[in-house]
Amino acid sequence: MTPLSDSISPLVALSNDLADAIAHAANAIVTVNARQRCSSSGVHWQPGIVVTADHTIKREEDITVTVADDRTLAATLVGRDSGTDLAVLRLQEVDLPAAELVEAPELKVGHMVLALGRSSDGIAASFGVISALGGTWRSWHGGQIDQFIRPDLTLYPGFSGGALINLQGQVIGMNTSGPRHTTLTIPVSTVSRVVNQLLQRGRIARGYLGVGMQPLPLPDRLRQSLNLPNTNAVIIISTESGSPADQAGVLIGDILVRLNDRPIEDIHDVHAMLDPEQVSKPLTAQIIRGGALIECSITIGERLQR
Repeated sequence: MTPLSDSISPLVALSNDLADAIAHAANAIVTVNARQRCSSSGVHWQPGIVVTADHTIKREEDITVTVADDRTLAATLVGRDSGTDLAVLRLQEVDLPAAELVEAPELKVGHMVLALGRSSDGIAASFGVISALGGTWRSWHGGQIDQFIRPDLTLYPGFSGGALINLQGQVIGMNTSGPRHTTLTIPVSTVSRVVNQLLQRGRIARGYLGVGMQPLPLPDRLRQSLNLPNTNAVIIISTESGSPADQAGVLIGDILVRLNDRPIEDIHDVHAMLDPEQVSKPLTAQIIRGGALIECSITIGERLQR
């Protein structure tokens, strides 16, 4: 018979590995004090820069950050982006360890992970596994997220804005609350991109056309007569006065079928063309108007997000 001590030793080893991973990352996890009733967590992302969840920032002045050695440091809000639920804070003191970051191309469903947060009682952790992974997606507020990461674990009160780490103590991303009480993780690549943009400009500029749209199935006869590959398109139901679309001559009732040779099947296809780096660049729009195909050039405008 296998001795009991031998049978549980792998579990003891795993337990020690989890504790070591938490200890490795803990000093970079901070408490963010930016709302009245409770605090949230944050990650010391790079020297002097803390990231946290935007929805937890309820005031933009008198923000403080409590670090691992119980010091409370003043912080200023650099910028925030509701689209990716990220806020960036700058610390007045930088003698703190920054997180060890790792992008997650090798992450697999089933990998064990830990969510870390910090409260007045110190570091806290929640254990789970990666339950779902996917490609690039857009948040419910329009931000582009480089990878869909959903861990199956409990995001305790105050954990939003904290880190998801692997068993090496490396930070995979920042945790936030998703729909229906799920946990979602904003990956390192997305956080770093937003941090850089906010440090450079203090804001995130998102492209916009200035139109209201609805998806529209294309009748077979119309598709055949115009030799269109699309089975669906979007119809313009409103235009903002003075907007890029309005200036380009787009009209209510126009049917948008293509942008820059990319077929437009639904509204998400349009949004995918409006990333920040596309601002001020022209798009060639192919439109059905009066049963005929026409083209116009629309220069993508800039809609500022808070």
